[in-house]
Amino acid sequence: MNETPAASPRNPSTGLLRRLFDLPPTQYDAAENWVSFGSRTPRTARSASSVVLIRDSPKGVETYLGYRPGGSPLGSVAFPGGSLERDDEAEIPWYGPSLSDWSKRLGILDQRMVRAHIVCAIRELFEETGVLLAGTDELSVVENTDSKDWMSVREAVAGQDKSLADVLMKRGLGLRTDLLRPLSHWISPNFALRRFDTRYFAAALPVRQEPRLLRGKGVWAGWKVASEVIEHRSTTALGDEVGASDTVGLPLSMLTTPPVEVVLEKIASTRGTVAYLSVRRELKSYHPELVEVGGKFYLDVTTTTAAEGGGRGRGR
Repeated sequence: MNETPAASPRNPSTGLLRRLFDLPPTQYDAAENWVSFGSRTPRTARSASSVVLIRDSPKGVETYLGYRPGGSPLGSVAFPGGSLERDDEAEIPWYGPSLSDWSKRLGILDQRMVRAHIVCAIRELFEETGVLLAGTDELSVVENTDSKDWMSVREAVAGQDKSLADVLMKRGLGLRTDLLRPLSHWISPNFALRRFDTRYFAAALPVRQEPRLLRGKGVWAGWKVASEVIEHRSTTALGDEVGASDTVGLPLSMLTTPPVEVVLEKIASTRGTVAYLSVRRELKSYHPELVEVGGKFYLDVTTTTAAEGGGRGRGR
């Protein structure tokens, strides 16, 4: 990620910072075509949800990152997430804020879409990690979801052989939507061949649950201390650890998307999980733009400069 006086001016009165993020190599061809042939109608962005799973550690707040192949709109290294599916709009057992309350929080009038984003967030988190934000009532959370039986259930949901609603009702469970916190709203840049309209949420790792890659699907995933990732973002340490052909030798900005890097910065600046989840946020929308500076492509984003959760001043 690049910040220069010309490209990234600060506005003290608004607390905003214009920033230029490196463009991942997987997006070079699409960017060149967009510029060479002139702006066209962007491809439709698919609605998606992503969950930032966090926990405390002696070194600072950790978050769970995973490798996503194929130039995912969420990034090659990103938080769990994916696009909405038809079953996400169906009625489902529910504990927590009402759809009306969630509609206000997300700024979405269509409550069917509100339900879909929340169900998608919890479903994708369950499919990709096995962490399930559900319980038998508004105070309980299911435990020990890393058994062989639960792995089979995850595979069935991921393969769309079973719906999450069916799984929950069979076990007398309801979604604990109160464990989710909305973070932000990001829309993929117009030139991208695959575009997401993504709602980001945060959640603490439930007690007696531990994330685990989906059998036969995952390549790499793990807990990373956010402050360490940000401290070493200009190095290739994370990309080399992932070890994929499209991650080795690349710094953070070329591994992922601006929302992931911005969220990591916010987590790195917080005092702890409770502090991070307790922040009352104004839900902002971001739409990175493609710019060319000195013959090189960047993603232009305006972000806030304030740290969150009683931060330690590490946000940039």
